[in-house]
Amino acid sequence: MNRFANKSILVTGGSSGIGLAAAKAFAAEGGRVIITGRDSGTLASALAELGPKAIALRNDAGSVAQARQLASDLAAQSIKLDAVFINAGVARFAAFADVDEALWDQTFDINVKGAYFQLQALLPLFNEGASVVINGSINAHIGMPNSSVYAASKAALITLAKTLSAELLPRGARVNVVSPGPVATPLYGKLGLDQAALDATAAQIQAQVPLGRFGTSQEIASTVLHLASPESAFIVGSEIIVDGGMSQL
Repeated sequence: MNRFANKSILVTGGSSGIGLAAAKAFAAEGGRVIITGRDSGTLASALAELGPKAIALRNDAGSVAQARQLASDLAAQSIKLDAVFINAGVARFAAFADVDEALWDQTFDINVKGAYFQLQALLPLFNEGASVVINGSINAHIGMPNSSVYAASKAALITLAKTLSAELLPRGARVNVVSPGPVATPLYGKLGLDQAALDATAAQIQAQVPLGRFGTSQEIASTVLHLASPESAFIVGSEIIVDGGMSQL
């Protein structure tokens, strides 16, 4: 298939994990992909995988100033967007009693404020019929211990998709959410846990998945592409949960 030929797609946090898998899938279907990330080395490696049409831009997803700068950089290159995957995010888990203001601020600055103002800055660059896909999480639904701040940030994104759908639809833009369950990505190594706690957490989570395994980044990416493509034109303000049945228990 070549669903994204002659189309430009922005993937925030596109240098690893689900973001990179989605960027590669968009590129494989003919799209010109722009990825963002904070680490120059990781961005360079991702760019090498994506091919000559791709663009990589260093960007801090938690900075409103950099959100506006990203939009300005794209406009300077006369890039108009057909799809945006708001994927950049942070996951830090801690018991309720141990959560401090710094953890709260970092999580909401990157996951919510950054996403909100990034979309606001990008709005003038949307082509007619543009599709926005936001990366949510089943943590917004299942009440997992130690995930209170992360889950709250993802719940905010899911609500944001619904309200923005109502606002942006008259402009021809659709907004939807893909909410992954447990997926084997580098993000799991950044939860703020030591290796023993990380292994125990992973085993506990996997035991709750009816399919008996973690998902893959490619499986999430396929849903992102579906929501970003014209074939999903009648899906508006919706959330697709991709979790191996975990949230159904």
